Amino acid sequence: MKETVILMLLFFWAGASNAAGVDGSTGSDSLRIGINATDIETLDPHLAASFQDRMVADMVFNGLLRYVPGNAPHFEPDLAENIPEPFIVDGHQIWTFKLRKGVFFHAGPNNKAYEFTADDVIYSLQKAADPKRSAYAGEYEGMTFKKVDDYTCSIILETPLSPNLFFPKVADYAGGFIVSSRALQALGDTIFSTHPVGTGPFSFTSRQPKQQVTLAAHSGYFRTPPRLSQVLIRFLPDPDERYAAFRRRELDLIRAETKTVQKGPFSTNTLIDIFGVPEVALIHFNTSVKPLNDLRVRRAIAYALDRDGFLASFPQATVGNVYAPIPQQFLPGGVPAREVRALGLDYPIDLGKSRMLLAEAGYPNGFALDVVATKLSHVRKNYETLKAQLAKVGIEINLTIVDHSLMHRMIRKDLSAIVIYEAWRPNTDVFLSRFFHSDSIVLSGKNPDTNFSHYRGIDTLILLARKEMNPVKQEKLWEYAQVKLLEDMVVYPLHFRNKVYIRHGYVDYGHPLVASMALYPQVTEKTRLLK
Repeated sequence: MKETVILMLLFFWAGASNAAGVDGSTGSDSLRIGINATDIETLDPHLAASFQDRMVADMVFNGLLRYVPGNAPHFEPDLAENIPEPFIVDGHQIWTFKLRKGVFFHAGPNNKAYEFTADDVIYSLQKAADPKRSAYAGEYEGMTFKKVDDYTCSIILETPLSPNLFFPKVADYAGGFIVSSRALQALGDTIFSTHPVGTGPFSFTSRQPKQQVTLAAHSGYFRTPPRLSQVLIRFLPDPDERYAAFRRRELDLIRAETKTVQKGPFSTNTLIDIFGVPEVALIHFNTSVKPLNDLRVRRAIAYALDRDGFLASFPQATVGNVYAPIPQQFLPGGVPAREVRALGLDYPIDLGKSRMLLAEAGYPNGFALDVVATKLSHVRKNYETLKAQLAKVGIEINLTIVDHSLMHRMIRKDLSAIVIYEAWRPNTDVFLSRFFHSDSIVLSGKNPDTNFSHYRGIDTLILLARKEMNPVKQEKLWEYAQVKLLEDMVVYPLHFRNKVYIRHGYVDYGHPLVASMALYPQVTEKTRLLK
């Protein structure tokens, strides 16, 4: 994983500062975060998908395991005492977890604080597996959950999984969060639309729609009481407004866009954190439409593209080239750039070869394609660069630029011949399955998702890898699948783009920051303000 890049900007800022927060608080142990969102979409962790929802879930809830703070995708025990080894009984795989004792849920609107037990684990995982109550139910098909005693539970899998595939399902991410069974049984799932209840270092206090969410320290947190008294998450979609509040010291930490990073100057002792998990941008070719159904045309496009030209639109420290759909440094089963080059599948820019392939395919004068793009600046830049580069070999890209949400609806209706999509997924199986398995083909697949290329060529490899218990063999199968994708040039790997946050130098996360599955610099019980 790419290590954190911290740039200390030693520019002098002469503007006046205001130590008082926007809520009137001057407490030195209240962390104020500004993010580029208009509001929380859900407080239910099993429905959380946007980064702002994940941020709140990360502070309020725990999993049986957790991604090491600031160092995903590595795991460590969380509510479980240790990471178990599975065993097989009658062909079923069984993972048995010993649970920590003395872990307490926050008090909720209709329940007092109480001790966490196996009942809460069983209830939470059953909820995560219920498609009516969870966005991640498909991840728990073929699983049953059994209470052994108050501090022991078992998860039984009909089809065994390797640790690579199983651990993310029980970690502090997506469906793996453990919720308060008493809070939900008392008031139903709708309670989590107003008041989530977990075991995390911070408890939910209040929400002001389109303004902020307030969390308070959980003094009974099982690791140690948090060093912060509260966390305020402010919704400031306008980057200029967010940056101005940061300069006035009304905010301690903000999510930054490219224009903010490039703006400066910042005050002495201002830090820029650049970290993963990175979103990987891939160019998907719809192989079901002419002329993209011709391999020669797809390869011609690949040889016409210059990865470095795409990078020029972004701050240098925030992005890097990728040569496989899943680069080796990010997930097990990724393909190293050196192997891609050794196989001749890196497609270095070669306009002559591009024109030759177009002529062989019957398009010596090029052709035109209709493509839908988004107004979202960092993605739109990729489409604009694509248009400019392909024009050099006679390929005309007719861009229709729409709002980001409309773009997502249109590409899922198969209305764009080329799709540039940025994404991160928790493991290689999910990545390959959702983008390249035939079941995931947009519109026509068994479970339509994000297979924009209409590709069917690696179904067998995906399934073989999913069933493989040997991690080394499993990762090799994932590598073979990606080599096949590059040979058939259904997807052109473009670049990765890291997260960027700006903080005042007195903010100490309490852990090194390399990568965060929660998509923000994680706030834990160790986070503090050195004022």
